[in-house]
Amino acid sequence: MRIATDDRRLLASDGPIDVVLDGGRIADIAPTGALPLRGEVLDGDGAWLIPGLWDHHVHTVQWALAAQREPLGDAASAAEAAARMSGAPMLGDGRRVGTGFRDVRWTDRPDLALLDERTGEIPTYLINADVHSVWMNSAAFRREGLHAPADGVLREEDAFEISRRLNAADPVVADLAVADAARRAAARGIVGLVDFDMAWNAEAWTRRIAHGFDTHRVEFAVYPFDLDRAIAEGLRTGETLAGDALGLVRMGPLKIISDGSLGTRTAATGAGYADDPHNHGVLTVPPAELQELLLRATGAGIGIALHAIGDVAVTAALDAFTATGAQGTIEHAQLVRHGDLARFARLGIAASVQPQHALDDRDAADALWAEQTAIPYPLASLHGAGATLRFGSDAPVAPLEPWHAIAAAVFRTDDDRAPWRPEERLDIGTALAASAHNGTTGGAGIRPGGVADLVLCGTDPNTADAAALRDMPVQATMVGGRVTHSG
Repeated sequence: MRIATDDRRLLASDGPIDVVLDGGRIADIAPTGALPLRGEVLDGDGAWLIPGLWDHHVHTVQWALAAQREPLGDAASAAEAAARMSGAPMLGDGRRVGTGFRDVRWTDRPDLALLDERTGEIPTYLINADVHSVWMNSAAFRREGLHAPADGVLREEDAFEISRRLNAADPVVADLAVADAARRAAARGIVGLVDFDMAWNAEAWTRRIAHGFDTHRVEFAVYPFDLDRAIAEGLRTGETLAGDALGLVRMGPLKIISDGSLGTRTAATGAGYADDPHNHGVLTVPPAELQELLLRATGAGIGIALHAIGDVAVTAALDAFTATGAQGTIEHAQLVRHGDLARFARLGIAASVQPQHALDDRDAADALWAEQTAIPYPLASLHGAGATLRFGSDAPVAPLEPWHAIAAAVFRTDDDRAPWRPEERLDIGTALAASAHNGTTGGAGIRPGGVADLVLCGTDPNTADAAALRDMPVQATMVGGRVTHSG
């Protein structure tokens, strides 16, 4: 095998190599045949070695349960989505749930009467791809004990509450779904993820570890409604979960959602939305409250993951980091003012971004953000300004497919159209680094002493075109030297 990343420059030759692992770390690297091979041998003949891939933004249970829900990503209209839900399978709890619709692409609009006509008395829920809105029928509103608006759509915090209720599955059902989804992720080279489920994740991951979960590493978040509990229980970012003998699960950041989304037209922006010029989105956390949250979390040793999509929200997030000295990430950063680019690096705040979103949203961004002067979906601009980039999917908003993210960053297109905003493309080396733990400044690499979180690729990522990158064959995935996928 050969090393595909810049670490190959540390080798004396460009030929095939052997990598010796010991105690979960890389013990030695040398030209093939130069070292005695003992113990189990994994033949990587013809393969290319890269550091293990992380997804830095996943809603784990919602992602896992999406496999049991009606996929609506290709629904062309509200009428089509409603018709498809009329024939969707009913879940064991008596509800029908669809996921992934993008009404920003529709010429008609969600409507309560339309959904009632097609779905009748079976409680029916359609979750927007961005998760910031949920379209429900009257039976669902009655089941949830909520008043139904005329369009049947709940937005932002009301929508999040519905998602929390839908995701509160029987732990046995949820854990089986998570385990199955984790195996699929390992087959694509995933060795770790950051879990942003809106739940008390410490309990869920303690249970999964006790039942033998060992497929990938996890850093789990808490939300403001659980911050007091996290502080009281002494959870600190980076510390291993009690009872985790393998050291796979660690406490992650406090997740704060400070604005909405493009698709729901609630991301906080400086200019109005093209189809509603008076709408500038919403800042969901006032600045004083935001600073207070950052101060409390930082004082307790908890880092920050701050959702900010619109340029107004990104500026407010950077202001809050500046005022408090808190550390962490800005999640999404989909519209960034030119003057804010360098602030990421100055403050040491990473941009945790989802490159596939740029391609999924390119038409909506061109249409709805036509009047914006900030940069939509910047990657090269942030990287060039010195910001740390961390890649993720926001699954289930986009598939948990790290190679899709890498290809989207490098080629900025996933169809037969020209690259969208090609000046924001990244080189493959940067994209691979952003996909490793903690991103472009995380230090993940293939060198003696490094953690043996590794992926064997079937082809060289450096020479692959867009289609080949997206479909990258993964021959093996290893977490701490343990093989979690082979084949």
